[in-house]
Amino acid sequence: MSLRPETARGLRLVSLSEVLTALSYALDLTGGLPPGHTVRTCMIGMRIANTLGLSDDESAALYDAVLLKDAGSSSNAAYVTALFDTDDRIVKRHLRWLDREHVVTAAFHVARSVAVGGSPWSRVTHFLGLFDNDQIGRNLIRVRSERGAKVALRLGFPRATAHAIRSLDEQWDGCGLPDGRRGEEIPLLSRIANLAQTVEAFRAQRGVGYAIRTACARRGRWFEPRLVDIVAAWENDSEWWAKLDSPDVNAEALALKPSNHVRLVDERGIDDVARAFADIIDAKSPFTYCHSTRVASYAGAIAERLGLKEEERRRLRRAALLHDIGKLGVSSRLLDNPGALTRFDRNAMQQHSVYTWEILSRVGAFADFARMAALHHEKLDGSGYPWGVRGEELDLPTRILCVADVYDALTSARPYRPAMAPAVAFSLIQGEAGTRLCGEAVDALASLV
Repeated sequence: MSLRPETARGLRLVSLSEVLTALSYALDLTGGLPPGHTVRTCMIGMRIANTLGLSDDESAALYDAVLLKDAGSSSNAAYVTALFDTDDRIVKRHLRWLDREHVVTAAFHVARSVAVGGSPWSRVTHFLGLFDNDQIGRNLIRVRSERGAKVALRLGFPRATAHAIRSLDEQWDGCGLPDGRRGEEIPLLSRIANLAQTVEAFRAQRGVGYAIRTACARRGRWFEPRLVDIVAAWENDSEWWAKLDSPDVNAEALALKPSNHVRLVDERGIDDVARAFADIIDAKSPFTYCHSTRVASYAGAIAERLGLKEEERRRLRRAALLHDIGKLGVSSRLLDNPGALTRFDRNAMQQHSVYTWEILSRVGAFADFARMAALHHEKLDGSGYPWGVRGEELDLPTRILCVADVYDALTSARPYRPAMAPAVAFSLIQGEAGTRLCGEAVDALASLV
């Protein structure tokens, strides 16, 4: 990510679009989508906008709406898992672009998505339960779309961006969700984004030709006819379609935003992004509500007690806010499992730290704390995961983060146990001070709690 210094004040400024482009890979994970789906959707959407001759204001609003289109996807993950008794990412991948007007095909895809791995009776029961309530789909979409729109407004984007996200799943014929808007009642930016994401999803699965045929088959039903005609005219533009799979796809997408709408953010703006994504992360499970925010608060207080400088404390707070971003790539079926995990499930759960590293290391503005965030489950004696990093490789801020994370986890309810009383939790932590956890950080925590 490029850093653009503001010469008048000597402050580091960062392109917000670059930050969100990199973080969109986390949103791809929570939607069960292939990495880079959002960025590629952005390229398709912006080419449509250019063909239509949209103004710079409209194009910029569309650009940001596409990058944040799945910002609310984590908020219905637990709901989806409970309804389908299946990995929420699989359900979303199977059903999001399903044509509900083809009843037999739709029923088949729903049937293969419920209670995967369960008994035949369990699968039948879940399948029939889904068709017993026609509000289920509406509620799932409303939760996701409204949450995504709120994230956009919280980050200071215009209402046009939020409205585009809110109506993303509406359809031209009025059969979409959550409100059943029809035709031009649907914001133009939503119509473009919906077509763009559908074309990209089918292109990634089965190629350009299949994606175009699917769009044409839904012309006048899902999608506005003139928009489908625009995309269909590109079918033989193989050179352009090849750009979607380029290693430089992020740079290609970043170049498409109107230059006079590039928004630069300072350190406070970066903090705002970290807090917004912390809420997205914690919405993944009802058992992690505000977890990241509390860990950041504990870590910051411990660091202050130990005399760390403000710059180091800020870096630590950001790492704490985003340390669990990798959980967006973990099934809610595991996160909310009340029973014992199998060895395979434990390995899948522990993979979230690897995802955290892979996501945050993409963001230039986060490079100075990506490693710290990813190491939050490591221990001084090397018994932590996923890399078994030992004490001499863990700096003091990272050790503080480990202690703060453990304390909040113990004092919060989990699906397999109730929350521990602070005194009980601290007693357990104190028993590992100097061996698995940093003694200095534990002593500082003692003076706080």
